Amino acid sequence: MEFALLGWPPDGPTLRLDYRRFAYAGKFVMSNTGKAVVSDRGDPTAPVPSEEYEADAAVLAAVAFSEDRTDEGVLWLRYVTVRDDRKGENLGPKLCAFVVARAAGRGYDRLRIAVNNPFAYEALHEAGFAWTGETTGIAELVLERPADAPADRSGERYRRGLDEFRRRDLSDAEVAFLADRRDADPPEPLDGRSAGGADGRCPSGRRGTLGDDADAGY
Repeated sequence: MEFALLGWPPDGPTLRLDYRRFAYAGKFVMSNTGKAVVSDRGDPTAPVPSEEYEADAAVLAAVAFSEDRTDEGVLWLRYVTVRDDRKGENLGPKLCAFVVARAAGRGYDRLRIAVNNPFAYEALHEAGFAWTGETTGIAELVLERPADAPADRSGERYRRGLDEFRRRDLSDAEVAFLADRRDADPPEPLDGRSAGGADGRCPSGRRGTLGDDADAGY
């Protein structure tokens, strides 16, 4: 399994993801965002592209990101998606942590993301983010972290963020998740340098969403 940063904004590459396997696949054909992926070119179970849709079958997860329009020191993670058969392996948080570690070397001071469901909220805490207490105009919670270290995260603020989702119409899975996390503290953050490695490689592991949108279940 390989973690790779394909390019930085505004001259990022494009990705042709199979819309049948990935949420938000159409967002990755835009060239004005940076991209990073988790791929497995040696995966014998990877779907073979059909004649009518040539996608990179080796991609397991992808993230798109761009600079803040008014603060060049801030990088926003915009879309994160995981292939439908690889959800639940923690690939989303690992990929976000991988991008954070590279963003620090690129000179960014902070990273931000806006999440719209409790699964994404939890995943980004695993990637070292914390809720700022802010929401966007479409009721997404804004999370932030420094580029060079995990955010300072209090249990009280983490739980207040979860309470924001309890006021909304939720799926049964979301209700069960929030019930399980009622008195919990934030999860321990991943280390993007050890997760991705200096050469961009990462060992596989099983465990078991973001920006403008998020892919739940990763």
